[in-house]
Amino acid sequence: MSAPQKSLAQRLFEPKAIDRQSLVAFIITYALLFLWALVVLVPLYWVLITSFKGPGEVDNGPFYLPFIDFTPSLQAWDFMLLQNYTLGPYLNSVVVALASTTLALLIGSLAAYALVRIRFEVKLAGVALFVLLLVAVIAAVASFGVTWPIATSVALALFVIAMFTFIGRTQAAVGNNDIEFWIISNRIMPPIVAVLPIYVMFQQLRLLDTQAALIATYTAVNLPIVVWLTRDFFAAIPLDLEESAEIDGASKLRVFATIALPLVRSGLVATFLLVLILAWNEYLLALFLSNVKAQTMPVLVSAQNTTRGPQWWNMSVLIVVMIAPVVAIASVLQKHIARGLLVGAVKG
Repeated sequence: MSAPQKSLAQRLFEPKAIDRQSLVAFIITYALLFLWALVVLVPLYWVLITSFKGPGEVDNGPFYLPFIDFTPSLQAWDFMLLQNYTLGPYLNSVVVALASTTLALLIGSLAAYALVRIRFEVKLAGVALFVLLLVAVIAAVASFGVTWPIATSVALALFVIAMFTFIGRTQAAVGNNDIEFWIISNRIMPPIVAVLPIYVMFQQLRLLDTQAALIATYTAVNLPIVVWLTRDFFAAIPLDLEESAEIDGASKLRVFATIALPLVRSGLVATFLLVLILAWNEYLLALFLSNVKAQTMPVLVSAQNTTRGPQWWNMSVLIVVMIAPVVAIASVLQKHIARGLLVGAVKG
C-alpha cells in the first residue's frame, strides 16, 4: 500500500526529518537572518562608500552605488592618513589596546583560577586598616606636602606590622564569593567617578599623556570582566586532572600553565577579543589621560568632529580604519570564539 498523501498544511509545517526544518520555518528563519544581515551590513557599507565621497556627494546625496551614482575619490583617505597625522593615534591605540588586554588577561586568568581552586579568608580588620592607611596617605600627600614615596613606604610598613600582630588574631573574614562580588563591583561603578582621582594620581607621577598611564588604567578597568568570564571556564575543568598532576609533583603554577590554560584556550580567546574591543573603543579615560603624544583613535575622531564640524567623509575614513582590525581579528579567531562562548555554559 502506498503511503497516504500529506495535506498542504502538513507539507508546509511538518519537518521531513528530525534534523530538518519545515518549509515555513525554513523560509521564516532565513528571512529573519537576511533582515538582520541588512541591519548589520548596510551601516558598514554606507560608512565605507562615504569614505570615498567628497563634500559634494555627501551634501547632494544620497548616492548609493560607486561608479554609477558618483565617482569615488581618495581625497578623504589622502587627507586623513597622509596629511592629518593619523598614524600616531592609530599606533597608540594598537599598542595600548594590545598591551592592556594582554596584561588584563594574564592577571585576570591567574586571579580567576585562584578564586576557583583556592579558598581565601581575608580578615575584615586588615581590609579596614588598608582603607584607613590609604586615606591617610592621600591626606598626607594632599594636605601636608609629604611626598608619595615616603607616605606609601610608611603605610606599607605599618600594614605589615599590623598583619603579623593583632590582625591575625581576629575572626571576622570575607571569603571567595565576597571577593568576586567586590571585583565585579569595580566594573559596575561608572568610570566617570574614578577619572578625577586617576588623573591626579598620574599627574603626581608625571605620567599624563603617556602610553604607560593608559595601559595601566585600561588594565585595571577591564580586569573585573576578565576575572568574571574566565572563572566559569576554569570551574568547568574536571578537578581530577589537576589532582593527578599534583600527585605527580606538579606545582599549582605548573598545573595552571600546562593543564588549565590549554583546556580553556577557546574561552581565553573569546575573552581576549571582548576586552580588546573595550580597550580599542575606550574614549572617556583616553580623553582625560592623553593630550597629543598618547592620543588614541576615539579621541581623534571626537576632535575631528568638534574642531571641523561633522565632515562625514573624513570621519568615515577614521571609522573604517578603526573597524577593520577588529573585524580581521574576529574573522581569524571565529572558530575559537564560537567554541569559547560555550565553554562552561553546560555543567554536569
